[in-house]
Amino acid sequence: MAPIDGNFDYDLAVIGGGSGGLACAKEAVNLGARVTVLDFVQPSPQGTKWGLGGTCVNVGCIPKKLMHQAALLGESIHEATAYGWQVPALSNVKINWPALTESVQNHIKSVNWVTRVDLRDKKIEYINGLGEFKDPHTIIATLKNGSKKELTAKNIVIAVGGRPHYPNIPGALEYCISSDDIFSLGHEPGKTLVVGAGYIGLECAGFLNSMGYPATVLVRSVPLRGFDQQMARMVTNEMEERGVKFCHKCVPLSVEKLENGKLKARWQNTETNQQVEEIFDTVLMATGRYALTKQLNLEAAGVNCVTPNGKIAAATEQTNVPHIYAVGDVLEDRPELTPVAICAGRLLARRLFSGSSQQMDYDNIATTVFTPLEYGAVGLSEEVATSRYGADNLEIYHAYYKPTEFFIPQRNIKNCYLKAVALREQPQKILGLHFVGPHAGEVIQGFAAAIKCGITMEQLMNTVGIHPTVAEEFTRLNITKRSGKDPNPASCCS
Repeated sequence: MAPIDGNFDYDLAVIGGGSGGLACAKEAVNLGARVTVLDFVQPSPQGTKWGLGGTCVNVGCIPKKLMHQAALLGESIHEATAYGWQVPALSNVKINWPALTESVQNHIKSVNWVTRVDLRDKKIEYINGLGEFKDPHTIIATLKNGSKKELTAKNIVIAVGGRPHYPNIPGALEYCISSDDIFSLGHEPGKTLVVGAGYIGLECAGFLNSMGYPATVLVRSVPLRGFDQQMARMVTNEMEERGVKFCHKCVPLSVEKLENGKLKARWQNTETNQQVEEIFDTVLMATGRYALTKQLNLEAAGVNCVTPNGKIAAATEQTNVPHIYAVGDVLEDRPELTPVAICAGRLLARRLFSGSSQQMDYDNIATTVFTPLEYGAVGLSEEVATSRYGADNLEIYHAYYKPTEFFIPQRNIKNCYLKAVALREQPQKILGLHFVGPHAGEVIQGFAAAIKCGITMEQLMNTVGIHPTVAEEFTRLNITKRSGKDPNPASCCS
């Protein structure tokens, strides 16, 4: 058994070297704690593995944004001719996939290295081993060579994150890839089937299609579940107009590898029961994620608040065992976002080692879906606000708008749209802001601070915009859905 006199090897042991775990560890050591971080990446079903840093750095936000940027650059080359730039024949403008993935992976490896150096400089012991509990204070780490290392800690943080879920159908594990694999795929993806229409599925389908790789998306229920559905339709409408094919109310049945190396995918429409099969070069599974808690032997630690999908249910970050905590994607009903994990990890370390009492505020977390036309949101969707407050107690301000940079290349503007979900009673406190258009992430970040401060429609309308920007469109909102007036702009400068 672990010592009970407080004579532990570490004040804090963090299981998981992703954003949340690393942030907690670094903050703890800054406050004088003795800290160790355990991190081990098990290969994906297709054999992909990576270094220290977790999902965001290696197979999440960072490579996704780089791929998105690559797609935007391709679009810009085509638009440049309208602005007078003389470029080679547009038919010759093509992506070099191996060059792209090499550049992306080189950047990721540099971040892996900097992260390891940072831990060393901060005197945080890094253990490249798979951790599991022996008892509530003891962890056994299985190292790469199979040897075991045992350690004790006064406090333990579970920050193991999650991995992509694969549907239980023939051929899924054998032949399909996931977001764990796409950013380092050694060959062109070609014609791709994306199974799943959450933000990961739509983002991948979006940048693949923009790079010239035809993409088909299977939608089981609704796209971007949990997001405002009117905005989700804007996103998918834009993708469809750009050539992405959507198959609604469809679930996969099987994936078979043909002699020529291509993949034959079969799926079924759940409303008509019609079955379809089609040939693809790549099938990418984006059907949700599960938490990596199964291998932790949580029973030995007494942690019993685990949900069927492996997530830990906790009112704050503290589990039912007082000295064992969890941060990041491993927590149930928390936004699966890197900045959320980082903030929660830092605040937890301060509560443990500096006497702080500040808890993480999980409300009004801003996020962006990096689809070809980005979608940024903060606060409540129209659906959730309606269910909480009732439609009669809400006022929905909305508008279509025309980004100035879209004029000359005559880009499609029909899906550039924004809305504010507000209480109807004066001064009309804003509950949610939603924006589909260019630079949505940059736009919504600033307004997220305003939402945290309780901004009202009166204050928003009295804010002077920066002209001509797309962000200023929030300051120009004045038409409500209730009024029935046309939300299309009359002109850009009046």
